Amino acid sequence: MIENKFQEFVEIVKILRKECPWDREQTNDSIKAATIEEAYEVVEAIDNKDYAELKKELGDLLLHVVFHTTIAEESNHFKLENVIDSIQEKLIRRHPHVFGNTEVNGADEVKKNWETIKLKEGRKSVVDGVPVSLPALQRAHRLQEKVSKVGFDWENKQDVWKKVIEEIEEMHEIEKLKSQNSQPEADQHLAENLKNEELNKKLESEIGDVFFALVNYSRFLGINPENALRRTNEKFIKRFNYVEKKILESGRSLNESNLKEMDVYWEESKKDF
Repeated sequence: MIENKFQEFVEIVKILRKECPWDREQTNDSIKAATIEEAYEVVEAIDNKDYAELKKELGDLLLHVVFHTTIAEESNHFKLENVIDSIQEKLIRRHPHVFGNTEVNGADEVKKNWETIKLKEGRKSVVDGVPVSLPALQRAHRLQEKVSKVGFDWENKQDVWKKVIEEIEEMHEIEKLKSQNSQPEADQHLAENLKNEELNKKLESEIGDVFFALVNYSRFLGINPENALRRTNEKFIKRFNYVEKKILESGRSLNESNLKEMDVYWEESKKDF
């Protein structure tokens, strides 16, 4: 039954590819942003525990898998069967404790074996395979997870927290230097401008180090930083929407309000959000 349903779905996608002007014009490159968007809509449905929406979003994501494959097949790159064969072979190869004779003691050992197997498959580095296109927080988290599996990690969360403080202090030192050079004398011109450019690059680097250290600390606490920031973003939106609503209810626009009034409503919003 499921095989027939899936084949019917594949045929519908192929018909659309041939007969719909919009579908016919698409390429793997042109729909890649939409693919990412669909993946995030799946995540949003999961976060909201909305299973009716999750069903729909997984369907949209499945459409993109089949659509990308259909486009690739037209150029003789690969077929859907090749995609399925590839993932089946990978799952069997990377689970020798299930499909082979390897014995493991718990999930942690499974993860270590997984990384070892990937290196044997031709990966030059443990950190290969973490997509550059991932959101920066998520990529930092995945990189840290990967190197941790081979023993490159902090011993305890206290040391990680010290690193966070150290990085914040280094960032603050550069920020102070930048502030001292923010208003150069008229006769200093190019030299000061170049110095400020260097300080900006250094400050950007130090802020990046702060984020990286915080991601590491959140990992030690068992918190996914991408999820944490996404939920904070949603909380901010709800609270600011409350501020907007209160001001608009008074018959004024936000531009006619002031920070003091906004802060009052902001504090009120915390009772609900």
